[in-house]
Amino acid sequence: MSPQQFQQAVLNWFDLHGRTDLPWQSSINPYRVWVSEIMLQQTQVSTVIPYFERFMYTFPSVSALASASEDEVLHHWTGLGYYARARNLHKTAKLICQELNGEFPDSVEQLIELPGIGRSTAGAICSIAFKKPAAILDGNVKRVLARFAAIEGWPGQTAVHKRLWAEAETYSPLHRVADYTQAMMDLGATLCTRSSPNCAACPISANCIAFSQGQQTDYPGKKPKKKLPVKTALFLMIQNQQGELLLEKNPPAGLWGGLWVFPQCESTTEIEKTCSELGIAFSQYQLMPERRHTFSHFHLDYQPLIIKADNSDLRVAETDNQVWYNPQKPLSLGMPAPIKALLTQR
Repeated sequence: MSPQQFQQAVLNWFDLHGRTDLPWQSSINPYRVWVSEIMLQQTQVSTVIPYFERFMYTFPSVSALASASEDEVLHHWTGLGYYARARNLHKTAKLICQELNGEFPDSVEQLIELPGIGRSTAGAICSIAFKKPAAILDGNVKRVLARFAAIEGWPGQTAVHKRLWAEAETYSPLHRVADYTQAMMDLGATLCTRSSPNCAACPISANCIAFSQGQQTDYPGKKPKKKLPVKTALFLMIQNQQGELLLEKNPPAGLWGGLWVFPQCESTTEIEKTCSELGIAFSQYQLMPERRHTFSHFHLDYQPLIIKADNSDLRVAETDNQVWYNPQKPLSLGMPAPIKALLTQR
């Protein structure tokens, strides 16, 4: 199958079955494409849609995003995970407004110089927003090409990754580049799915090596399994006499960077010391059932612990990294999903 035949088959299928009503497909511009592509990294379309719509309502332009506070941006990202994506969005928006006169670069080479924009995201922005030829290789496209060419191995391996990029470049067209980019993403998302590919409806299955071998689910190769380590923590839900809860802002770098969380300690023997350092006096506490939150590289088993402070006149530190949070009058703060869940489920 020549590249031209491949492209035509994919585009013919897209004209009949492609998705054209996704929210980021209307009023297309580099900003909307960029935000949607960042949100869609490692996140399903159905999850992203409401986040994208809220984000665009609050931050309708790159300048609106640049002028927002980090807390506002992270607040709108709460629940999407991989929060470095949001911090990089904010950082890049400021850079574009301050150094590039509010204009997005229109080449892959320039775009990948910006925080949080990799080669595939740059290709999507170039092809969809600027209608310039550029290959993409997101998770869906990796799966399509790995099966089509029977490329063995886990795509996270350098050699496999290079082969997939070579395939992506080979089949990327010079014309109808925006439609082709969307078509390849749709093909992987709707037909060439991970566990139950619908090969009968696929426009390129007749030339797909994995299909001819009956080994579609063997490609792409799976990431080598590694047992995730388990870390533990106590979340101190310190409550003042007004029913407000103490939250602290994490440093920008590291786990849950820049997000608001409960004070933490590792064991019950450290509770008194941790509270003392915060200026909190208490007489008793209540342990809640343990919960688990899984990150890409470890499990976090955390146990919420309710502490009612005895102090009649509690004041948080005179810094901007602590706040008394009233769940009845929530502030627009960025926080991880487990923290938000604890605040709303009380």
